[in-house]
Amino acid sequence: MSTTEKNNQEQMQLNRLRGQIDDLDHQLIELLARRQTVVAEVVAFKKERQLSVYHPAREADMIDIRRHHGREVGLDPDYLEEIFRGIMRYSRSTQTAEISRVGVKPGAKILLVGGGGVMGRLFSRWFTASGYEVRILEVDDWDRVAELCSDLDMAIVSVPIAATVSTITRLAPHLPEDCILADMTSVKEPSVKAMLENFSGPVLGFHPMFGPDTPTMERQIMVVTPGRERPEDRWPAEQFAAWGGVVVRAEAAEHDEIMAIVQALRHFATFTFGRFLYQRRINLKRTLEFSSPIYRLELDMVGRLFAQDPELYSEIIFATPKRLDLLRDYLKSFKNNLEMLADNDKDSDRGRESFVTEFKQIAEWFGPFSDQAIRESGYLINKLIERF
Repeated sequence: MSTTEKNNQEQMQLNRLRGQIDDLDHQLIELLARRQTVVAEVVAFKKERQLSVYHPAREADMIDIRRHHGREVGLDPDYLEEIFRGIMRYSRSTQTAEISRVGVKPGAKILLVGGGGVMGRLFSRWFTASGYEVRILEVDDWDRVAELCSDLDMAIVSVPIAATVSTITRLAPHLPEDCILADMTSVKEPSVKAMLENFSGPVLGFHPMFGPDTPTMERQIMVVTPGRERPEDRWPAEQFAAWGGVVVRAEAAEHDEIMAIVQALRHFATFTFGRFLYQRRINLKRTLEFSSPIYRLELDMVGRLFAQDPELYSEIIFATPKRLDLLRDYLKSFKNNLEMLADNDKDSDRGRESFVTEFKQIAEWFGPFSDQAIRESGYLINKLIERF
């Protein structure tokens, strides 16, 4: 067989294989189209029943099943997860775009106290787009408070933490008795207590776990803290779910205990690390030249903190005596870590053994979450590598 004939045969074989790939790609596209048809049926079902777009447990189960199936057929589970997360992300965005236009109680009258603030403006846009009548009460509008509170269905207090209780006290006497009184601060016990003491009608606490630059509610968490709630008062939570949000219900005490960790401790620890870098005058740009992606990610979170409003973070960190006690305990824990250094000064083997022993105990406590953390942080690291 001549070289030309051999090359022609190889090219024909390669073309056949490429043709098979084209056929399979065509089948994939057809399957995605069929999947999207089913998604449209899901959208109609959820829209009719005002169900949440995003169901975290369902999505996590789906990813685990796809990863397991991938292993069984010899495919990289990380590769499959990336594909299916893209498919599900598109599915969510399609559902959210359709469902988010629905008003659970269109025409209802909502007063946003502090509605001129960044979060107030965000919710004003969302409620208005969903067919609600939105009214704004700012500092200069208190002479119109009776007019603004007339026939209200819900009043939401969205002011700084320090002003929340006094604002609630001032607003409550003007509200209709069947109006929902709610707040949007990040500390719930004082505000819910003040609402219950000053108002006899339904009371709810809201805490949006996202910032004012959020373009969509999709997958964003809204904590709802019941104070005094009737079945008919659940429409605000249903509206958050209809916008694509994830509604998490929690009592005020539990909310504040968890937020002390999720917000106050985390922000304070980040501040402490940033302050240490500042005090040592570390050359940040130079460290990035030597850095691993995980260091860059950690430094990004530090830089992100210091790019934002210090007053907001001081409110969060110093909000309650309980939070300050937690931060003191956190700093005391450093003393125990210093003891490992002292052990190392006396005997290097002893210091390292102390560290390893402590490390293993903590790793056992973290348990299966460590595997999840490796997978999630690995995804973020790979995205950083792609960009930088």
